[in-house]
Amino acid sequence: MAKVGTVETNERRRALAKKLAPKRARLKAVVTDKTLPAGERFAATLKLAEMPRNSAKNRVRNRCRITGRPRGYYRKFEMSRIALRELASSAMLPGVTKSSW
Repeated sequence: MAKVGTVETNERRRALAKKLAPKRARLKAVVTDKTLPAGERFAATLKLAEMPRNSAKNRVRNRCRITGRPRGYYRKFEMSRIALRELASSAMLPGVTKSSW
């Protein structure tokens, strides 16, 4: 089980990134638009740099929704391999069966 603080920090990052995503997208569009004057693009770069770092999407760490484990994460189920195996073995995940051959 991960520390509660790290999980909460990650959730705050996730919420902030979702909240400020449209503003970041607009500023990035201005920065990458080569038809605009250099001064306007530079001003957009400065505004983008002033935004909180935790509003960047790549600062969010994929963590298991159940245990908070950061590694062995399955995006489809939003959980770690360990939690996935436990729930699948106890038939708590519909449509998931343990493979055998």
